[in-house]
Amino acid sequence: MTKDGNFKKVVRRHAEQTGQRYTEALTDLEGLNDRIYHQPDGDRLLVHLRDRYGIDAVAATKLSVHKTYVFRIDRNDGPPWIARAFPPARSRADVEGDAAVLRFLEKHDYPAERLAAEDAVSDFDGSAVLVTEYVESTPLPAEKGFEIMADLLGRLHALPYDETVSRPGGASGEDPRRMGRPRQDLLAGLAFLDAVDTKVGAADRERFERLLDQVRSADDAEGLPEGLLHGNLLHAPDHAIMGKNGPLAINWKASGRGARLSDLAYLLWGTGNWAPTRSTNEERVEAVVAAYRQHVELTDEELDRLEGVMYIRPLYLVCFGYRRDLTNGAPFDEWWFLEPAEYFTTTAAATRRAFRR
Repeated sequence: MTKDGNFKKVVRRHAEQTGQRYTEALTDLEGLNDRIYHQPDGDRLLVHLRDRYGIDAVAATKLSVHKTYVFRIDRNDGPPWIARAFPPARSRADVEGDAAVLRFLEKHDYPAERLAAEDAVSDFDGSAVLVTEYVESTPLPAEKGFEIMADLLGRLHALPYDETVSRPGGASGEDPRRMGRPRQDLLAGLAFLDAVDTKVGAADRERFERLLDQVRSADDAEGLPEGLLHGNLLHAPDHAIMGKNGPLAINWKASGRGARLSDLAYLLWGTGNWAPTRSTNEERVEAVVAAYRQHVELTDEELDRLEGVMYIRPLYLVCFGYRRDLTNGAPFDEWWFLEPAEYFTTTAAATRRAFRR
C-alpha cells in the first residue's frame, strides 16, 4: 500500500473513531497548523484598535512565545490593554462567549481580568479580537501557589448556574475545532497522533500504538457533577497571577460548563515533586484539598474516578508535543508527562485520604 493509501486508511479510522465524515476527518488532520498557529501584525492591530475604540494606542508588544496572538497595548490616553487576536479558525461567537464569561465573573465579583470596553469583541483581518484590561501583577508566591489556585477553582465551581455561561468548556481548545468539554482534549489528542501516523518509524511504532490506546480508553469525565470551568488553571503566571488586590485568574478561552473534577484533576497532577523522578507531594495535595473544599465537596464517584480523569490533560499535552516534534524532525522526550503511572495512583490516593478526613 502506498503512503497515500496508508494515510487514507488513517483518515477513515479517524472518521470512525470521532464520528465524522471522511472529508471532516481529513480537514481535522490536514488543517491543524493553520488552525492552531497565528501571528497577527501588531502595527495593523494598533490601527484597528484606534479606529474601533478611538484610543491613542502606540505600541503592541507580544506577551508570549507560545500565544503569538496576545499583545499588550500601550496607550497615551490611559492604562494599557490586552488584545487577543485569535486564530481565524476561532469564530467570533466563541470569542463573544469569552466576553460573556468575563461579564458573569464581574457580576459575581470573582477575581478575574475585566473587559476593557462595553463592546469588547471586534473583527480584524479575519480574526476575532478580545480586549481586556491589563493587570499589573507579580507571580503567585511559590510556597502558596497551589493553595491559591485551588481556592480560585473552588470559588469558580461554586458559582451559581447561569444560562449566559452555559457553553461547554474544560478542553484546552488550542485547536478551535476541539473546543468544549474535557472529552474534546482526547479527540484533539487522537487528531494530533493520526496526523503523523504515517511518519512514525518502526522503532517507535509500539509505543505510539500504546499511546493511541491510552487516549482511546481514557476516562472523559462525562456524567460527573458540573460547574463553570476555567479549563487551564495550573500554570502561573500564564493563567493565575497576583494583582494589587490579590490573586486572580486570566485567559478564559477554555472556560465553560463541564465536569468540575477535570479542572481540579489537572491542578492535582501538577502538584508532584519533579526531580529526580516524579513523586506525590502529599503536603501540596493536602493544601489543594483544604483550599478547594472550603467551597466544594467532591462526591464519592468523583473521588473514585479521579485517577482516570487526571490523565486527560497530560495525554493531550503528550499528543500535542509528539506531533510537534515528529513534524519538526526532533526527538520527543516529554513522556514524563505520563510517567511513572504510579504517580497518578498515589496522588489520587492522597487526594481521597485528604477529602475523607
